[in-house]
Amino acid sequence: MNWLHEKRLVIIGGTTGLGLSAAIAFIKEGARVVVVGRSEESVTEANRLLNKNGFAFSGDACNESVAQQAIDACIEKFNGFDGLYHVAGGSGRRFGDGPLHELSLEGWNKTFEINLTALMLSNRAAAQTFLKRKTAGAILNMGSVLGYSPSPKYFVTHAYGASKAAVIGFTKSIAAFYAKDNIRINVLAPALVETPMAQRAANDEAILSFIKTKQPLDTGRIGTPTDLDGAAVFFMSDQSKFTTGQVLAVDGGWEVSEGQY
Repeated sequence: MNWLHEKRLVIIGGTTGLGLSAAIAFIKEGARVVVVGRSEESVTEANRLLNKNGFAFSGDACNESVAQQAIDACIEKFNGFDGLYHVAGGSGRRFGDGPLHELSLEGWNKTFEINLTALMLSNRAAAQTFLKRKTAGAILNMGSVLGYSPSPKYFVTHAYGASKAAVIGFTKSIAAFYAKDNIRINVLAPALVETPMAQRAANDEAILSFIKTKQPLDTGRIGTPTDLDGAAVFFMSDQSKFTTGQVLAVDGGWEVSEGQY
C-alpha cells in the first residue's frame, strides 16, 4: 500500500523547487494535495503536473489568510485535511541580510517575515483546523543546516541563520504543546539544494568546489529536491505517528564534514 494512501495534504510554497517535488512524490504515494505559490506562471505549471490529484493556487505565505484558504480548499476538494508541509521561505540577501556589521534592519525584518512569520501563520492555521475538527495531523517545517551549522565564508547571512534556528525552536515548542492532541510537528533541514533560491551558490565555481568536501556524499554534490522527498513522505505518513519535535538533516554530510576551501 502507498505510504500516503488517502492523505489530504497542503504544501505552502509548493509550486516550485522542494515543494513541487514533494507534491509530485506525495501524489505518487497516494495523497491528494493543495499547493500554494506566489507566481501565477508556476501555479499554472503545477496544476498541469499535479493533474486531478492536486490543485495549485497563487498566494503569498506572508498573507495571514492564505494558509487557511489552502486548508479550506483541501477540505472542500478532497473532503479532509491530514497534514501541512511548510516549504515557503528564502534568502533575505536582496533586502539587506548579510554579516552582522552590514545587516540592515529591513534585511533582518524581511528575512524573519518570510522564514518565520509565514511559517507561524501556516502552522497556526493547521493547528486550529486539527483542533476544530478533533483530528490528528502532521506538520512538517522547512529548516536549514545554517540554523545550527554555520559556514562563514560562503554562506554569511546572519538573519537567515537566526530565522532557521528559530524555526527549530518554534517547532519543538509547539510540538511539545500539541503532542497531547496527537498533532506531530517536525523539521527537515537541508544543506545546499538546487532550487531557485540557490542559484547564486550553484553558479559559483569556488562554492561548488567547497561543496565537494562539505557535502561529500554521492560524489560531493549539491542536493536535488528529490533528495528530500523520502523524508517528507515519512513525516507526512502514519509511519511517523510516534515521532514529534525532531529535526532531520538531509544534508549530504554537511554537519559532520569540515569542508575545504
